[in-house]
Amino acid sequence: MRRCARSLLLCSLLPVFCPLSAAAQTGTGAESAGAQATPHTRLVRVKDLATVEGIRDNQLVGYGIVVGLRGTGDSSQTVFPVQTLISALQRMGVNLQQSSLAAQMRVQNMAAVFVAATLPAFAEPGNKMDITVSSAGDARSLEGGLLLMTPLYGADGQIYAQAQGPLVLGGYSVSSNGNARSLNHPTTGRVPSGAIVERAVPLNLSQLRPLSLLLNDADFRTAERMADAINHTLGRDLAHAVDSRRIVLAPRPDEDLPALLARVESVETAVYPRAIVVVNERTGTVVIGGDVRLQPVSILQGGLIVNVVSRMEVSQPNALGQGTTQVVQQTSVQAQDKPANQIELHEGATVDDLVERLQEIGATSRDIISILQAMKEAQALDAELEVL
Repeated sequence: MRRCARSLLLCSLLPVFCPLSAAAQTGTGAESAGAQATPHTRLVRVKDLATVEGIRDNQLVGYGIVVGLRGTGDSSQTVFPVQTLISALQRMGVNLQQSSLAAQMRVQNMAAVFVAATLPAFAEPGNKMDITVSSAGDARSLEGGLLLMTPLYGADGQIYAQAQGPLVLGGYSVSSNGNARSLNHPTTGRVPSGAIVERAVPLNLSQLRPLSLLLNDADFRTAERMADAINHTLGRDLAHAVDSRRIVLAPRPDEDLPALLARVESVETAVYPRAIVVVNERTGTVVIGGDVRLQPVSILQGGLIVNVVSRMEVSQPNALGQGTTQVVQQTSVQAQDKPANQIELHEGATVDDLVERLQEIGATSRDIISILQAMKEAQALDAELEVL
């Protein structure tokens, strides 16, 4: 009776690893349909995992000028802002035939910029979208500027939108008497709803048969579970996984495609994320996923610091000497070897254990990056290491 009670207690605490669990033995139930999360999965909507093939955004770009700056625009050495200003004035009826006028023009209150925007799918003429404006010359700041009407072109050279409006910056740049202070990037700004769509990109859903879903991250198991979850929710054999990224939908000939896609995108499916560690060596940022597993390993971490210091000293002869005063460079070398710090990770260690041990020895973000790379080479890190 005690053995049976102990077995039942273990089964109630660990249903995933219990041999008496029928779902674990047969693999049936809602989990097989991809609609139930396990300790190593999570439920995510289809619309957050995949996109419909053929329904895509389009990037637009344009060139224009920003006016109304307070002396922080392009300098006279930048040629194309002057040419842009002359062209704009001529289109408005201002005659600038004399070449001497162009040489006398000052463009400190304006800046040549590139304008970027993303045209969303199904956008129609009259819809508004946000734009990003960036300086193309040597302007110091675009603060307080106004973007004049700028056509935005697509990859085919056609105009799809017109942009205009006041800029909103997330930074500033101030200088006076040789002192300067800058915050963020004052040469890049945004214009909320600053572009109006003038031309629509034709897209007919009826021409997309059969429909295909493309996973953002390729994974065979996630693709299979997504297809099972769609079929289970809609109650018919609709979806089929072709490979690790593509899922083909076979709707009926008379089926309403927008309504079908609305139901498909709302389906929740189990996701099996990859174990990954992301490292940014430029900023010293390390992001470790919760699915990362560690193998038993011993880490020794130390550091050798070598400082070379050069000082310029004046060598002056005695009062009655015949030598001359010379500037002599004095160089000193200092070396310091820190004792090695040891970390031991036993079997079953987690990422929290690794981070806690590294914090105990005072490891910096640079040290952690080096340690993670060495652990990956030693096959003690069961995860993909991605270096940005």
